Formats: sequence, C-alpha cells, structure tokens
Amino acid sequence: MNELVKNLIIWAVIAIVLMSVFNNFTPTQPQPQSWSYSEFISEVKGGRIDSVQIEDRTIQGRTINGEFFSTQAPNDPGLIGDLLASNVEIRVDQPAQRSLITEILISWFPFLLLIGVWIYFMRQMQGGAGGRGAMSFGKSRARMMSEDQVKVTFNDVAGCDEAKEEVSELVDFLRDPSKFQKLGGTIPRGVLMVGSPGTGKTLLAKAIAGEAKVPFFSISGSDFVEMFVGVGASRVRDMFETAKKHAPCIIFIDEIDAVGRQRGAGMGGGHDEREQTLNQLLVEMDGFEGSEGIIVIAATNRPDVLDPALLRPGRFDRQVVVPLPDVRGREQILKVHMRKVPVHENVRPDLIARGTPGFSGADLANLVNEAALFAARSDKKLVGMSDFERAKDKIMMGAERKSMVMSDDEKKLTAYHEAGHAIVGRLVPEHDPVYKVSIIPRGRALGVTMFLPDEDRYSHSKTRLESQICSLFGGRIAEEIIFGADKVTTGASSDIERATTIARNMVTKWGLSDRLGPLAYGEDEGEVFLGRSVTQHKQMSDETAHAIDEEIRRVIDTSYDRAKEILEANMDKLHVMSDALLKYETIDVDQINDIMEGREPRDPEGWGSGGEPPAPRPSSPKGDDTKGVIGGPASQT
Repeated sequence: MNELVKNLIIWAVIAIVLMSVFNNFTPTQPQPQSWSYSEFISEVKGGRIDSVQIEDRTIQGRTINGEFFSTQAPNDPGLIGDLLASNVEIRVDQPAQRSLITEILISWFPFLLLIGVWIYFMRQMQGGAGGRGAMSFGKSRARMMSEDQVKVTFNDVAGCDEAKEEVSELVDFLRDPSKFQKLGGTIPRGVLMVGSPGTGKTLLAKAIAGEAKVPFFSISGSDFVEMFVGVGASRVRDMFETAKKHAPCIIFIDEIDAVGRQRGAGMGGGHDEREQTLNQLLVEMDGFEGSEGIIVIAATNRPDVLDPALLRPGRFDRQVVVPLPDVRGREQILKVHMRKVPVHENVRPDLIARGTPGFSGADLANLVNEAALFAARSDKKLVGMSDFERAKDKIMMGAERKSMVMSDDEKKLTAYHEAGHAIVGRLVPEHDPVYKVSIIPRGRALGVTMFLPDEDRYSHSKTRLESQICSLFGGRIAEEIIFGADKVTTGASSDIERATTIARNMVTKWGLSDRLGPLAYGEDEGEVFLGRSVTQHKQMSDETAHAIDEEIRRVIDTSYDRAKEILEANMDKLHVMSDALLKYETIDVDQINDIMEGREPRDPEGWGSGGEPPAPRPSSPKGDDTKGVIGGPASQT
C-alpha cells in the first residue's frame, strides 16, 4: 500500500513538470485590448475593423492593423447594419444550450435540497441503522447476532448436564425441522430458563444459537418498557417482525419478569404500560398469526411472579431449571475457566470444587480470576494452589483489612469470640466441619469462623438446625464466660439475627416444632407490586402469635443453654485456641484438630522465617465493636 502511494506521488510530480514545460513552449496569443462600445462603433464607421466574432454580448475582433480588441455590446439593433456597411467580416458563435434536465435541476435544486435535509433528519430521529434516534422509541431494542458471530457452544457450558439435554432437541429442530414434522411433532414455542443468578442461563441460550448456527436476538425485559404509552407493545411487534424475516432464529429475553409479572396486581388498575407489553407478547407467541421457526428463550430467577398465561402450553411450553452446580459440576466449570489461565501442575480442581459448596458458575469464574490476580501481584508465571486458596478465603470471608489497627483487648476478646464459635460447632452433632478461624479483620467483621460441608446438602434436619443455632451463640457465650455478662459486646448482633431467623423458620415454615406441629404460620410475604394481590393475607389469632413467640424463645433458650454447657466443659480448649489465634491470627483444620485432641497446635505452613514468627500486627488503644460472624455461603441456612 505504501509503495502504491509513492508511485502515485512520483507520477503526479512528473505530470505537473510536463504541463509546466508545455505551457512555457506553447505560443501564446496576444491579449486583446479592452474597448468601450463607443470606441468600437467609431472604429467600425471609420473602416478600421477587419473582422469580429460575436458570442452572446461579447464582441472580439481584429483591426486592419492586426490588433486584437474586446468589448461588451448592448442590445443594439443597428449594429449588424453598421458592420455590413463597413465590409466587416462577421462570425457569430451560438451559445451552448442547457438540457431540459439541467434546467429542471437548476430551478428545483433548492426544493430538492430542503427535501433531502428533511429526509436526513427524519432518519436520524428514527435512529437510522442503529435504531437509537429520538423518534425510534417504537423500534425494537433487540441486538441481532448472526450465526457467524455466536462463538459459544455446548463445550463452553459445564455444570448443568440435565439442562443441556433438555435444550439439545431445540438444536436438532433448528438444524433439521423435517425430522420432527414428519411425525407430526412440533418443537416447543418457548423455553423458560429458571435458576439462581449466575448459574449460566444466558450462556446456555447463546450455546443453543451457536450450536444451531441460526441468528440470535438478545434483549432484556426492561428494554420493552418506556415512559411513552404503547411503546412496549410496539417494540414487541417490531422484534417479532424482524425475527420472522430471519427465521429460523432464536429470541432471548433476559429477566423476563420485568414485563411478565402477573396482571391485575398493584394499586394502579390493570391497563398500564407493562400489561400492554405483556399482552402483545402473549399474542405474538401464540395468536392468530403464527411465528413458525421462531423459538423464544427467556430467563428469570423469579418464576413465582410470572403471569400464568405466559407459562401455559403454546407459549413457554417447557421450563428448564438451571440449578447451582454440584461438586462434579463445579469441577467441570473450573476446568472450563482454567483454560484461559496458565495453571500450575499442583492445582487440583476437584479439591477446589469440594471446598466451594454453594458457588454458582459466575462465582467460580470470579474465583479463577481472583486467583490469577493474586499470582500476578506476586510476579508469578503460573497460578498455583495457594493463589486459589487465598482467592477462596477472600470471596468467602472478605478481603483482609491490613491497615486496620486493633487494641490488645479487642484482639483478645475477638479471639475468644471466634474460638467459642469453632469449639461449639466442632462438638455439636451434624454440624459442618470447621474450615478456618481467623481474627484478621475481613470485610466488616473483626474475625471470621468458616465452616465448610463435606458434601453438597439439599435439606436440613432438625438436629442440624439446632446445632447451627448453638454454634451461632458460641461467640457471645464465650465473651460472657471469660469477661463477664457486663462485658458482652455488640459483636454478636449478626449471630443473634441469623439464629432468630432459623428458629422462626423452624416454627412457622418448616413444621419442626413439637408444640405447634407441621403447620405454616407465616404471613404471606408477597409484595403487591411484585405480582401479588392486595387482599392476599393469612390471618392469625393473637393466641397463635403468642404461642409462636414462646416456641421460638424456647428453641433459642434451649440451644443457648446447650452451647454454654459445651464451652464450660471445654474451658481448657477455649483458652488454648484463643492463645493460638492471638499468636498465629489464623488457624486451619490441622491446628484445630490438635487443640481438640489435647495436643499443642502445630505451626502453620510457611510460618515465619527460620523458625521466627512474622512481625505482629499493629495495636492501638481503640478498636471496633463489631465481631466476626460465622461466614460463607456454606454455613448459611
């Protein structure tokens, strides 16, 4: 390309030089003298003009002496007669005639220019090709991706094998519709993907389009709703009209609960903008006009608020649940995300998967990214297992607040608080094992006690729930035993709140109360503006409410007394674990096992340099009142 430009410049210079040379050697005609018209008439009548050339109103000529002249002639009817009387040679040049098209263009040019400017501004207001103009509010906001642009396939989706099997026949239909039509079968008109945030619903929809090699329209439920009345319905119509032109294709509506909530709810009546949009969507999916070859895939994590008409057969025929991945699924997801990261050979995805219960696909992607960031900060070439452990601790327990200064009294009180959580959680039945205990401030907590289950759990027994309440109160009870009731701090506020929630659910929702029995006593918590009627409330008598409060109090008191007995019987272990926390600041499973078995806790891996402990954290006479809670998704109920 650069060579071509150089050649063009060289030839242009040569052409300019040649033109200059030719102009210098070409004989030039003398410039004619400019005469007034009166001088011209005088010369004509004197017989001193040899010839003239008339072109429009310009007269050029030559005298009998060979001189050239030029003049402008007015509308003189006697001029030709004077020239003929003086024997002057007359030549007349006919002026060039403009064509009819040229005349029309010249006369109509201003009007055509105004029309063109008006059309341009109207197209800009309607958005042009981008669809983002001031007058484009009725156009669909769906973003189309052609079959070549969608690069995601089923190989990029892991941890939801059952969901992939559910939607795999959609791919077969889009590739070969006749296979199903020969047997009289029809493909589901719509597929609703239901699952927690971050489980991969959008990724799975992209994989369907990538496998089927068909156009993919992506839009959010909130993109339909606008401040103007009727805009949402207009956008739905425009989206389906565009999709029909590219059928077979896939329309993906993310967060459909923004427009698909139950009609007739709320305080504003049934004829509002959102309901008009939903009505148009219902008609387009299964109305008089068919939409053959168009498959609508929607995703939501609130299927309970969707309108029943949206979920009937003929519209969203099938609901595909995309759950949180299990241990095997988490391992597969980790392997997918580790393809993009240079991983050390000591990294074991199976161990990481077992230590991350309750993590979604998005959480695991974040875990891999955080591990890569930790490795980059340490100038490593490969991401090792220690980086993944640090990333897991950061996600589960929060980032370390290294700049926070704690007083010695605060450190001691926090150490006993966290040791109380760990000892009670270790000794009560059916409780998750202790993973790590730390008095390093993380997030909003001064200390954290982390529990991790041995395996994925999908239900909880009464014994397990009561054990969780006991461990939640372990920190407050340890403060009370060691420092006295008047020294108990506000650090257990989150523990008390979570314990009360578990106890209330045991009594009112889960039927785990021997006194009140298996009945649901909870009020209907459906919000009016989330698709629930104003009048839907469950009544409860004052006596029942009083009995519920008494039963909740009994569950709490029983668990509190039980945790207190455990700590009083294991005071030696409480002191040893507190001293270990003050010395090491963080202890793991091996050290906790040593303490609970009556041995001196071993030094943690990498402790100090040459047997010397690392520099202690700074202290200050002032500290924070907030103690750590039992953190992490694995320990929540």
